Amino acid sequence: MRYEGKVYRPPSEADSLLVQATIGCSWNHCTYCDMYRDKAFRVRPIAETLEDLESAAAAFGDEVEKLFVMDGDALVLEADDWIALLGRARALFPRLRRVSTYAMARNVNAKSAEDLARLREAGLSLIYVGPESGDDETLRRIAKGDDAAAHVEAARRARAAGIDLSVILLLGIGGDRAREHAEASAELVTAMDPAFVSALTVTVVPGTPLAMLAQRGRFAVPPVDALLGELRTVVDRARPTDAVFRTNHASNYLALGGRLPRDRARIVATIDAAIEGRVPLRPERSRGL
Repeated sequence: MRYEGKVYRPPSEADSLLVQATIGCSWNHCTYCDMYRDKAFRVRPIAETLEDLESAAAAFGDEVEKLFVMDGDALVLEADDWIALLGRARALFPRLRRVSTYAMARNVNAKSAEDLARLREAGLSLIYVGPESGDDETLRRIAKGDDAAAHVEAARRARAAGIDLSVILLLGIGGDRAREHAEASAELVTAMDPAFVSALTVTVVPGTPLAMLAQRGRFAVPPVDALLGELRTVVDRARPTDAVFRTNHASNYLALGGRLPRDRARIVATIDAAIEGRVPLRPERSRGL
């Protein structure tokens, strides 16, 4: 496999084959993110991506059950290129059961309903969308590029096509709008109604616009108890139909798992216990991106 620069995937794709169909992020303006700042965005020629799939199949084709298509928002690929990629993957990996990718709301919304349905039929079964917040003012401050309504529309379109959604929230990114951020994020989860919800905790990465704002005193990560309070608000108020909920990312102080709404009371009780000091938190030295 050929990879350019650092590559990233969600925690749940730890055992997936990673193929880099795009380089970098087509947006790349989010203030908190440095994942793709060292790359100029481009779409790889589909022939190169298919060659990488062939190489992977020759090495361990019978072992591959999950495929994650990178980089930051590979859904920007033209639908016909996606169809070629998915068709080749299905032919090469007989045990393949899931293909997933990161996606921006705008790239979901740019695809026609017909194209989204074609992608699902060809095998794209899960997209990871990171609104980070449901608060439009927070989204404006972090230069997310899409507002809450765009994310709701993207979710509606994906669900209509039969594509599952994994929604990613970012605790602490609201800064001094912690309450608004948490409450609106819970509302957004309800409106997007994803199959999976995860929460990460913001890290101020040196060299990012967020780091410059922090240096000027214009942004500060809320204290740990406030971060846990945000998490509690999201869990307590979000009303997805049936979503797997996780905070297993290394950035978090508290690792949780369960289903919402089924396990809401248990998860909230665990958060309350952590706030009261009765449940140990991940130490700072063990946290990371």
